[in-house]
Amino acid sequence: MVKPCWRPCVEGDGSRSRGDGNADRRGVDPNGRSNGLLWYKDLGQHVNGDFSMAVIQANNLLEDQSQLESGPLTLLDHSGPCGTFVGVYDGHGGPETSRFVNQTLFTNLKKFGSENQDISADVIKKAFLATEEEFLCLVRQQWSTNPQFASVGTCCLVGVICNGLLHVANAGDSRVVLGRAVKSGRGVTAIQLSTEHNANLESVRDELRSLHPDDPHIVVSKHKVWRVKGIIQVSRSIGDAYLKRSEFNREPLYAKFRVPKPFSKPILSAEPSVVVHKLSPEDQFLIFASDGLWEHLTNQEAVDIVNTHSRNGIARRLVEAALRVAAKNREMRYTDLKKIERGVRRHFHDDITVVVVFLDRQPSFTKPTSAVSIRGGGAAAGAAPYRPNY
Repeated sequence: MVKPCWRPCVEGDGSRSRGDGNADRRGVDPNGRSNGLLWYKDLGQHVNGDFSMAVIQANNLLEDQSQLESGPLTLLDHSGPCGTFVGVYDGHGGPETSRFVNQTLFTNLKKFGSENQDISADVIKKAFLATEEEFLCLVRQQWSTNPQFASVGTCCLVGVICNGLLHVANAGDSRVVLGRAVKSGRGVTAIQLSTEHNANLESVRDELRSLHPDDPHIVVSKHKVWRVKGIIQVSRSIGDAYLKRSEFNREPLYAKFRVPKPFSKPILSAEPSVVVHKLSPEDQFLIFASDGLWEHLTNQEAVDIVNTHSRNGIARRLVEAALRVAAKNREMRYTDLKKIERGVRRHFHDDITVVVVFLDRQPSFTKPTSAVSIRGGGAAAGAAPYRPNY
C-alpha cells in the first residue's frame, strides 16, 4: 500500500513515452507524451467516443493525479457492465494521498460493483469511503515515523458513464462541466454537473455550521478567504486525517495543523455528493478538471473552446488557455510564464489537470477492443479484450 504513495515524480522517466509529433495519430504512443512540465494525451478512445487529457505541473511535486479507465467496471469482466471511469484527484499538502487514490479507488469501485452487479450511487460512495478508510489506516501505520502524513489530503472528482447514465461523485472543489448542444443548433451551452465543497461558498458554510452547531469557529475568514477551522478551504476530501480523527490532532504534528480542542466527530467528510444524469443526444462532451483550470476559465469559456476546435489536443488547448489568462493577470508574456520552473511556478498558477470526454451518439467501437487504462502523467496499462455493452 505504501509504494504508490512514494512513487517519485521524475520528468521524462520510463513511464512517459516519447515519440514524434505524429505518435498519437499513428497509435504508437498509448501512454501520452511529456514536454517539460506538461504531460498530454492528445487523443484516445473510450467505449463511447474520444477523449483527451493534459496535465501541467506547478508544484515542486505534482499533486494532481488523474485516470481514465474504459472497459469492464466490475470484476465480472465480460458478464458485467462496461463503461468509462474518469477520476481527477487534486492533492494538497503533498502528492501522497492523490497518488494513493489513483491506485486504489477504481479497484474499490470494481469490487463493490461486482457485489452489486451494477454501478450505482451507493457503490460509488462505498468505494470512496473504503479508499478513505484504507488511507487512514496507512496514516496510523506511519504515525510514529512520519506524523506529517496526517496532514496530506486530496479532492476527489469521479465520473462513471454506463448504460446511458452518468454518475458524478465529488468531494472537494474540482469540477465537471457538460457541453450540451443548443436546440436552435447555434453553439453549445455549459452545464455544471458537480457539487463543490469549498468554504467560500455560502451553502458550504451553512452546512458546516449546521453539522457543528457548538463550534462558533468551524469556518473562519482570513484575508477575505473562508477556511474550515481557519486552516483549509475544502470541507470534503480523502485524507486530511488530522481533521478526521482526533488521535492525529496532537504533537508531533506541526502546530499549524492542530486545532485547539479535541473533537468528537470528524470536521471534514470523505462522503461525496453524487449526481445521476441521464445522457441525451444533445449531450456532446464532458470537461473534468481540477480547480486550477476553473480559477482562470469560466464554464462557458471552456465549453466554447472545446466546441470550436479540433478534438485532437483539446485538453492541452484548455490548459494553454488557462495559462495565457494566468500570464495576463500577472502582466507578463505567456512565453515568459512557460520558462518558470516548478515550485516557483506555483505562485502564478496551480497544478492543472483536464480530461475531455466526448459523448458520441454512436459508439466508436464496432468490434471487440482492448480496455483502456491511462493515468495522467504517463502510467498506462492494457487489459484483455472485451465487447462493449451497448
